[in-house]
Amino acid sequence: MNTQANTPQTTRKPKILVARAIFPEALAKLEESFEVRSNQSDQVLSPQELQKALSEVEGALVAGSERIDAAALSQAKSLKVVSNISVGYNNFDVPAMTVAGVMATNTPDVLTDTTADFGFALLMATARRITESEHWVRAGKWGQWSIVNNPLGMDLHHSTIGIIGMGRIGQGIAKRALGFGMKVIYHNRSRLSPEDEKACGAAYVAKEELLRTADHIVLVLPYTAQNHHTIGAQEIALMKPTATLINIARGGIVDDAALAQALQAGKIFAAGLDVFEGEPAVHPELLKCSNIVIAPHIASATEKTRRAMVDLAIENLRAALDGKKPPSLINAEVFKAD
Repeated sequence: MNTQANTPQTTRKPKILVARAIFPEALAKLEESFEVRSNQSDQVLSPQELQKALSEVEGALVAGSERIDAAALSQAKSLKVVSNISVGYNNFDVPAMTVAGVMATNTPDVLTDTTADFGFALLMATARRITESEHWVRAGKWGQWSIVNNPLGMDLHHSTIGIIGMGRIGQGIAKRALGFGMKVIYHNRSRLSPEDEKACGAAYVAKEELLRTADHIVLVLPYTAQNHHTIGAQEIALMKPTATLINIARGGIVDDAALAQALQAGKIFAAGLDVFEGEPAVHPELLKCSNIVIAPHIASATEKTRRAMVDLAIENLRAALDGKKPPSLINAEVFKAD
């Protein structure tokens, strides 16, 4: 008697890497469909550990701490997709991934409003010297209060905000600024449509004019080699001494050493930074500045948004391993539908 037809067939589960800790429920769901190598201890993998892990899997979920370049991919013969749990992907060497035939994906849209909220919160905290004021209270100086000697900030209402990088998040910040009666000017690689400008109440200006004119400057542009040190000593010199500078974009957009020097010399009023060159390290001179608000890259850090980011990253991963086009495919040229 032929018993082969009655023998259950075992379907092989694709192997995937989850390079950083994710929500336990999301990990459990992945384990139903995949053979998962997880890193719930959340220790950042060394380049050598990452290279070895990628060589053993067909897909990977990563965060900004994992650099996916030619070296990381050199042994990854079965790898089909790397899914970033982030909208930014400057940790990806996209050309190298494309050459290797590896799909690159990210998580746009789901964090737009949360990040714009945080950008505006950071702007308010910086302009109104919230961090300095808290330190003032904690140091027992409240009793020294007077009209002129406690921390005096800068107004947002009826001031001019300059936004460099007018994508989804930049437009979100512009719309929030309208509620404060702010004049919105922006600079971008390409000008918005008249309809989008009207919706944001925004006027396009040259970068130099923005730097000279704005009371508050917010950076929301992606990191590229061309955007490295978009704000350096030369640009800071154009800004008003009463201006604030907010960076929620990426480390490397600002020359942190030049910014620290400018803050210490009083060349601009204050800065608010959520991102840094070489993070998680922070330039030691920035830490000496009192006129700064710093945060550890948390612009998208609400539970609802982080869950949505993980869900979209998983959706991208599943689609790629099912032979489908991921919703947020960056290098579409490597995709061929089965």
